Amino acid sequence: MEDKKQIVRVNIMGEDYPIKADADRSYILQVAKYVDSKMQEVANRISVHSPVKVAVLAAMNIAGELFKERLDKDKRLSDIEERAQSLLQWLDSKIIEEDLQ
Repeated sequence: MEDKKQIVRVNIMGEDYPIKADADRSYILQVAKYVDSKMQEVANRISVHSPVKVAVLAAMNIAGELFKERLDKDKRLSDIEERAQSLLQWLDSKIIEEDLQ
C-alpha cells in the first residue's frame, strides 16, 4: 500500500516542526498559521511566557471555539429538523384534505 503522507515543515512560536500528514500542504500550513496566531494571542495576554502554559491556554481557546461551533451546528440541525417535521405535518394534512374531497 502506498503511503501518501508528506512532511511539511511549519513554524509555530519560533519553533520548527516537521508535520507528517496526508493532507494538502497548503491546508497544513493554514492550520499551523492558525495555531501560531492563537498561541501569539495568548502569549501577548499573559505575563508568564512558559511555552507549556501558552500551549495549554491556546489549546483551551481552540477547543472552546470547536465546542461552540459544534453546539451551533447541532442547534441549526435541530431547527432544520423541526421545520422539516412541520412541513411534513402540513403536507400530510393537505393530502388528507384532498382525499376527503
